[in-house]
Amino acid sequence: MGIPASGIFGGRQFGRPRLLTSDPPLSAGLGAQPFEPLPPPPGSYPYRMTLASIIGDAAVSEITASGTLDFHTVGDTGGINMPLPQEDVAQALELDVPSAPAPGDFNPSFLYLLGDCVYFSGAEADYYDQFYGPYTHYLPPIFAIPGNHDGGGVPIPPGQTTLDGFLANFCTPAPVMNAQSQSSGRNTMTQPNVYWTLQAPFVTMIGLYTNVSETDGQLDATQIAWLNEELAAAPQGQAVIVTMHHPPISADSHYGSSNTMFEILDAAITQTGCAPTLVLAGHVHDYQRFNRTMSVAGNQVTVPYIVAGNGGYHNLHPIASDAAAAELPFAMPNYTDVTLENFDDDNYGYLRLSATATAVTVEYVAVSPQGGISPSAIQPQVQDSVTVAVTNASG
Repeated sequence: MGIPASGIFGGRQFGRPRLLTSDPPLSAGLGAQPFEPLPPPPGSYPYRMTLASIIGDAAVSEITASGTLDFHTVGDTGGINMPLPQEDVAQALELDVPSAPAPGDFNPSFLYLLGDCVYFSGAEADYYDQFYGPYTHYLPPIFAIPGNHDGGGVPIPPGQTTLDGFLANFCTPAPVMNAQSQSSGRNTMTQPNVYWTLQAPFVTMIGLYTNVSETDGQLDATQIAWLNEELAAAPQGQAVIVTMHHPPISADSHYGSSNTMFEILDAAITQTGCAPTLVLAGHVHDYQRFNRTMSVAGNQVTVPYIVAGNGGYHNLHPIASDAAAAELPFAMPNYTDVTLENFDDDNYGYLRLSATATAVTVEYVAVSPQGGISPSAIQPQVQDSVTVAVTNASG
């Protein structure tokens, strides 16, 4: 007699079957961590930073004149235990930066990380191996929002409090050469807070910190109020991208969607009448692209919700069996307005984004299969793309 499909035999439980897309996320039991109060913001409210303050007015003027802002983004990059996948992705990102760009070339102005930059607890001592070292030869600046591991979602090292490592490397008052940088040549970033807004030509990026839970994102009332204010203040007729670590929608078989973040973002969209052009998240270690069609302030809009959490952490997460077996687009159970349009749970990869005055184009670039390959042999390939018109629906 075999073990039944439920994994329960003789009153004993031996694991569980793969989650389906209709199942809730993993139970917030043993894997859950209590909400960590945020440290004092190092910058001034409302925690905004201009791209010009980092790369200079002249470079921003060139971007504006060209009509396109190019940049990279990806999450869950920390290459602990098995660094090769992160090195593969880092080299592919580096190859994307032209030494002598010609008109029309993809020419990224920065890399934006979607959290879990340093596993397992965001320890300052791990920043060279998982951040500075892998991106030594990536020349553009690097911004980030923290993930649950950056905040110490597992026991925080003695003498360190939540987000100490992140603050010391991404949120210093002025750029300094942190000792962890070693020979990389990269200064610290000067973001004003662990949640913050990047103001750049053609795009406003509102970045959230969804705290330390392994199973579901969390925001306190202060950050929720800030999110509502930033959505309401977003420039009209310009792309608005909301970023967070825990994905509001996911069809994976490990975590599933963060229902809390879905509800918080929905409430903010309803209250402000502003629909983001894109929603980007990590946490789940794969690539997924969803379309969500909704009515906002009397306008019908379709917003891509994208998971890009396969940036280097070695353990990839498979898509739930019902979604993986279905013909795409796949109507997501428990949602009336969401379809899974594409996914990749076999490779590591990253996103290329190009924003103009009228649209944002997103390309998903697959880099290497599970286990990683020699960086000298990587062959990045575009496996998915979508172009979204800038509507910024607002009442």
